[in-house]
Amino acid sequence: MNAEMLLIISGVCGLIAFGMTYILMPNLIKRLKEADVVGKDIHKLSKPVVAEMGGIGILFGFTIAIMVGVYLCPEWLSQLTITLIVILLVGMIGIVDDIIMLTPKEKLILLWVAGLPIMWIAPPNVGILYMLSIPMAVTIASNLTNMLAGLNGIEAGLGVIAMTSLTISCIIMNKYDAAIISFSMLGALLAFLLYNKYPSYVFPGDTGTLIIGACIAIVSFIGRVKIIAFIVLIPNIIDGLLKFYSAGMMNRQNHKPTKINEDGTLEASNSGFKSLIRAILHNKSMSEKNAVLIIWVIGLIFGSIGILYALFAKGYVF
Repeated sequence: MNAEMLLIISGVCGLIAFGMTYILMPNLIKRLKEADVVGKDIHKLSKPVVAEMGGIGILFGFTIAIMVGVYLCPEWLSQLTITLIVILLVGMIGIVDDIIMLTPKEKLILLWVAGLPIMWIAPPNVGILYMLSIPMAVTIASNLTNMLAGLNGIEAGLGVIAMTSLTISCIIMNKYDAAIISFSMLGALLAFLLYNKYPSYVFPGDTGTLIIGACIAIVSFIGRVKIIAFIVLIPNIIDGLLKFYSAGMMNRQNHKPTKINEDGTLEASNSGFKSLIRAILHNKSMSEKNAVLIIWVIGLIFGSIGILYALFAKGYVF
């Protein structure tokens, strides 16, 4: 197929993912609430009850889109099938984590195992260290996108920005197999964000946040855009380093939420670990919506840098 047809197929997969997720979400939100799969929005004075595990909708839309991609581009059967297997495995880990709360060690091990299938489509004649780095990248990226969370729309919004950057970069570099993957996740995330943005009707849960990072890692290896993937993940990396530096491998139950003022604005609490969110709120209270917008802007800056890198690196494999 020529480049124009491959671009159309990538776009079609993205649109299908968007449509499937958008159609599913209202009923999914209703059913999750009926099943009492809910959580309190602790960053609002009224503490409204919101549906949890909405990442199932992202997973559904992405799965259908990739299946369509396999049908339209059978020559990429291996890449797309392995991608689907890994994302479904990571999604299952997220579902289990949302239900019973895995320990950090359990989640790290399970995510590493989930990333192993990507080794089957690694480039020929690569060393053992490269092979082992593939599932490790899935583990690290998944945890990074899972950590920078907690405010309405922050995870899905950053995921949209990262996937937009990766999609454009893959198209620039004629890596359309990876573009189908990133376009599909982008479409699903955009539809989900409509329900997850402020004020949220649904939270992604670990089901949603883990698969965002896993998809970034998969695209980085299949499309050989690892440097661009690293660049778009820099906001998450900064957040992860702040948390690790201040608290190490801290269990989530030790987390102290951001304080809410009487006027509904947020400010950093005096206890708990450091994070990118609290760095933004340091010595300055602001609304939840504005805090998320600032983090999105940071994501946009690094996403744009990733696209610029793709323009200069076009034609190189890395």
